[in-house]
Amino acid sequence: MEALLSVSFGELFLKGANRKTFFNNALSHIIANIKDIGYENTYVESAKLYIRASEDKFDALIKEIEKVFGIAYIDEVYKVDKNLDDILKATKYVVNKYYSDKDYSFKSQTTRVDKSFEYDSPKLNHLVGDYLLDEFDNLSVDIHNPDFKVYIDIKSNAYIYSKRHKGLGGLPIGSSGQGLLLLSGGIDSPVAGFMMAKRGMKVNAIHFHSYPFTSKQAHQKAEDLAKLMSTYTGPLKFYSVNLSNIYKEIATNCPREETTILSRRFMMRISNEIADKYGYQAFVTGESLGQVASQTLESMSVIEDSSNFPILRPLVAIDKQDIVDLSKEIGTYEKSIEPFDDCCSIFAPDKPVTKPKLKYIERSEGNLDIDRLVKEAIDTIEIIEI
Repeated sequence: MEALLSVSFGELFLKGANRKTFFNNALSHIIANIKDIGYENTYVESAKLYIRASEDKFDALIKEIEKVFGIAYIDEVYKVDKNLDDILKATKYVVNKYYSDKDYSFKSQTTRVDKSFEYDSPKLNHLVGDYLLDEFDNLSVDIHNPDFKVYIDIKSNAYIYSKRHKGLGGLPIGSSGQGLLLLSGGIDSPVAGFMMAKRGMKVNAIHFHSYPFTSKQAHQKAEDLAKLMSTYTGPLKFYSVNLSNIYKEIATNCPREETTILSRRFMMRISNEIADKYGYQAFVTGESLGQVASQTLESMSVIEDSSNFPILRPLVAIDKQDIVDLSKEIGTYEKSIEPFDDCCSIFAPDKPVTKPKLKYIERSEGNLDIDRLVKEAIDTIEIIEI
């Protein structure tokens, strides 16, 4: 009997001609995540990936594989020869390992890929069920709502398992184009990036700061958030852009209450340049529909007018507490709440306009040398590989 990890893929095996590409994307991400832990080798059989490794590394391997998009389940499986005696012994081993401490109900569930195997699925389920009832006094059968299931996969060999770990689902990174995340130091934008990456988008990040008006710690905080995201997204580029001169020009030449909207439009113009140069197809923001200055429908519309690319807002209809909960799940919350202000909060006016009109914003922009300011920001950009 050989202990293995098996990985079951979700939506990607429904994607027809793209299936091989999607699978290879997921596999490369899995290998990248587990290479430092160590494993012997991998192989594929009947749409599942099997990983050979020392059993004492399983917990560490599972923890890293769980961060890969496109995975439905990770199972701790036991591979045996395809004969009834070995199959029954393996089911006994699994039950004894996990379910011998108290009373449990169970169900056996067979998937017979090899149709030449002498027992069909109902018959093998029945044989396994009877055998386990004879071997364990603490077990009872419940086919509708069991405490656990014993899975038997009949392929070129037999695989027996019960311990399942749910994956993130979604699609493998890179299967849905490339996007540029406007990453602040707050709670929302890392969650937005995570959600788009879960749908297969290759996400890179652009961060706007205003050093020396904001601290180096604030910039490092955003970079650290990108590093935390990279455990899910894989390697990413972190574009760091200084907006201090732009904020000074806005403060000198424009109504203070328009600062938030005007600066966001500059962020979109700079992002347009980055997207054109590096081939990004959309922008991602952490905006949620609300009444703060940049998140009303009127504000979103005026900001979007300055973008040449679609702006994706995966959090637009999600409650704040749900966003907070997800940030805790993915491990970015504690970093996000560190007390270092970003440029948006430092320069936010006391009474920002919440229902801006494009004609008034464009009139204020007439007081600014937009092309020069955008070029200066682009010329001083720093690109960090994460």
